[in-house]
Amino acid sequence: MDAVPPLPPPVSPMLATAGQPPAGAGWTFEFKWDGVRAVTAVAGDRLRAQSRRGNEVTAGYPELADLTALLDGRPVLLDGEVVALDAGGRPDFGLLQHRMHVRAPAPELLERIPVSYVVFDLLHLDGTSLLAEPYDRRRALLEELELAAPRVRVPPAAPGVSGTQLLEVARAHGLEGVVGKRRSARYEPGRRSAAWVKTALLHTQEVVIGGWTAGEGRRAQSLGALLLGAYDDAGSLRYLGHVGTGFTEAALRSLLGELRAREQPASPFDEEVPRDEARKARWVRPELVGEVVYRVLTREGRLRHAAWRGLRSDKDPQDAVMPAPT
Repeated sequence: MDAVPPLPPPVSPMLATAGQPPAGAGWTFEFKWDGVRAVTAVAGDRLRAQSRRGNEVTAGYPELADLTALLDGRPVLLDGEVVALDAGGRPDFGLLQHRMHVRAPAPELLERIPVSYVVFDLLHLDGTSLLAEPYDRRRALLEELELAAPRVRVPPAAPGVSGTQLLEVARAHGLEGVVGKRRSARYEPGRRSAAWVKTALLHTQEVVIGGWTAGEGRRAQSLGALLLGAYDDAGSLRYLGHVGTGFTEAALRSLLGELRAREQPASPFDEEVPRDEARKARWVRPELVGEVVYRVLTREGRLRHAAWRGLRSDKDPQDAVMPAPT
């Protein structure tokens, strides 16, 4: 009997920098998928998926088990995004929120909100690390695996299309944006690299919650707004403004409990919060990470037209770094 190969060792995922689509033949482009990152090791009938923070999430996404049959026992390490698709086949982060924090989803939830695994990189194959191989080589080997199942897919790459052209395609189909990848680049675990450049149609920002204000009217017994921040290069927690829209009733209830458990007397921000917001604030320890979308970052470093998307338990507070000006 042949020995079962070991699972490939996990790595931290490579991260993209924000910017406009690079030009030139040395780049290829993929759509940006609106989900949560998962690095997945497969060998034989065993599978282990890890989040960006290195937490095991295998049990939370049993749909990934399709990979074991597709790979026919071959040991691989894959990088990709777990997404929940709407009726039109577009990633819906709001739907995914119902799955992200569930460690053992019930059959009813699996049927109501299934997830898919979008695989965009191959890091290890048949006992050999591919981290030092160029993107083009990794991509070719990934496509040779023919990973196609109802809940597993390899998205298209467009080496002959300009990033601005693909961005317009993304806009027309209601997608989040595009990612440009340097075709000669190796995979850089855990590093935010200039070899990958993401361009979003709506800006997405990871934020640290530093406080909250009480609601009014129908939300008088709940929260009205969250006070948000992000870390600058010096490690200081900067104030980004507040967000008061985008919450579901369930999110309001859950957030209120999390916030009350973390209240503290002083502001956690390393700069002064505007007086009209500070006087109504209830401060909290800067431990909760969330995500917002916004249209503009002002010259003063404030988010405009921001809307809440949800908590990001897969990320650390230090992952929330100041956005680039828009």
